[in-house]
Amino acid sequence: MRASLIQIRVDEGESVAERRSRAADLVRVEEGADLVVLPELWTTGAFAYDTFATEAEPLQGPTHEAMAGAAKDAGVWLHAGSIPERDPDGTLYNTALVFSPSGELAAAYRKIHRFGFDQGEAVLMGAGREPVTVPLPGTTVGLATCYDLRFPELFRALTDAGAETLVVSAGWPERRRAHWTLLAQARAVENQAYVLACGTAGTHAGVPQAGHSIVVDPWGEVLAEAGPDEEVLGVEFDPAKVPATREQFPALKDRVLGLEPPRR
Repeated sequence: MRASLIQIRVDEGESVAERRSRAADLVRVEEGADLVVLPELWTTGAFAYDTFATEAEPLQGPTHEAMAGAAKDAGVWLHAGSIPERDPDGTLYNTALVFSPSGELAAAYRKIHRFGFDQGEAVLMGAGREPVTVPLPGTTVGLATCYDLRFPELFRALTDAGAETLVVSAGWPERRRAHWTLLAQARAVENQAYVLACGTAGTHAGVPQAGHSIVVDPWGEVLAEAGPDEEVLGVEFDPAKVPATREQFPALKDRVLGLEPPRR
């Protein structure tokens, strides 16, 4: 399979409408890829908390329309990153959208782990409740968003649900870039799965972004890694390597479930 991770730059000088149009054009250029991935909250910037409410849109809003058209025009599976979604009841969610090559919405994932430690996203947005997988030709994709990367139990649940390729869209800060690389490799190794992690470039509300989108194979080997600036990271990977790895080194079969907490 061929994947393209679009590490788009997010800065205040470009309007949401302009960036939405530019992102759609970047997707269309990737005709011939099997899977295209955009980052987290690329319309607003993941740290631009004061814009979430004003830029929030319904699931079937302008970003859905633009990305559905781009996926159809390019004929690709598109993980369109995430948007600030406004539910009909008024609750905001950090919601990732996945489109089929025909432009149909194949899945929506509301971010489960919200970042902010009782401020920012953690108080402005509701929490998702359900892990989401998407069957693609050749592989099953599990969805995660940014801060989710720090919680291995989510990735284990995705693996248990059949995921073989774990896709992470993110707006990860530059000051914690070492964690980004380490955790992407850890999630790949412990689940014996591919990890495709796409971040943003630029600066969100004064927070420099890490960039360095990364693709890791089931053995933890880095197949491709971007730099700090806007770029499209292209990579070819073989989905058959996941079941082969799990058969060759069947660590997942040795999991011990239902452990009791230690006695005190």
